[in-house]
Amino acid sequence: MAAQLEHANITVTDPRATAALLHQIFGWQTRWEGPAKDEGFTVHVGTKDSYLALYAPKQPLNPPKPRYVDEGSLAHIGIVVDDLAATESRVTEAGFTPHSHGDYEPGQRFYFDGPDGVEYEVISYE
Repeated sequence: MAAQLEHANITVTDPRATAALLHQIFGWQTRWEGPAKDEGFTVHVGTKDSYLALYAPKQPLNPPKPRYVDEGSLAHIGIVVDDLAATESRVTEAGFTPHSHGDYEPGQRFYFDGPDGVEYEVISYE
């Protein structure tokens, strides 16, 4: 069996609010939430096989840095969906603006800038 990505951990200002957004847009569920590193708080949101760990530390956060310019920084999170148009409607209903639409072999995609400076790429291979 090939290795499989189980989770990624990102720092956000409000893990519960971000989890609620991801529930609304992607139909994900909260797998776990509770105390975390350095007196912080984490919510694990996703599917039974993979998830995002949404972490908020106790101390105030620094503002987000520009994407795609710092070594080792998060550029975006790619999420595969079955129905690109329905997901795009939910992104718009949640108050975000889809951008950078593209058709490429073997699928279609768009991006949106979510809370906390996190960019999401939404992909469909249907």
